[in-house]
Amino acid sequence: MKNQNNTYKISLPQVNVTNADERAKTLLEAAKKQVGMIPNMYENMANFPALLETYGTGYNLFRKEGGFTPAEQEVIFLTISKENGCDYCMAAHSVVADMMSKVPVPVTDAIRNDEEIPDARLRVLSRFVSIMVNKRGRPSDEDVNEFLMADYTKKQIHAIILAISVKTISNYSNHIFHTEVDTMFKAREWSAYKLGRKLVNFFR
Repeated sequence: MKNQNNTYKISLPQVNVTNADERAKTLLEAAKKQVGMIPNMYENMANFPALLETYGTGYNLFRKEGGFTPAEQEVIFLTISKENGCDYCMAAHSVVADMMSKVPVPVTDAIRNDEEIPDARLRVLSRFVSIMVNKRGRPSDEDVNEFLMADYTKKQIHAIILAISVKTISNYSNHIFHTEVDTMFKAREWSAYKLGRKLVNFFR
């Protein structure tokens, strides 16, 4: 099955705690304990528990050991999700940025709208993450030097690789499931298609 943007839609059902196998149930219950609810994204990934487990493990390790502040973490996740065109993760991380990670709203909105980020250091961070995604992990010396000059470290390049890996799992899973945005994230819905049309119209 495909939709109007020609992306295949997988026909697997969502998996919840009532119909999950023991491994998936354990993962979903852990997610509920951590987040306070079970997002649609998790119930989709639970079709293949190894995917959900890998995502959760990498996500938590990045949060704990990446060496970035909560606001920087959110800028990284938002930038990756924007580059991958993931409507679901853009909405979810925008809400987390606003309510938990305390990213300044103008920064979040700049990423969402593909505009210049008003904070100079976060702008460098977001630009480097975009480079890593779009160059498939092959930054130039100049790219890395700009990142390091903003007082980031070489080890944090590895952390960004972990973040890209984690978000690739969630972004791609959301693509093929066409994951519905949860009610708690609706206020920050985002559409890669609409942003693309905006840019096309701008250059006409």
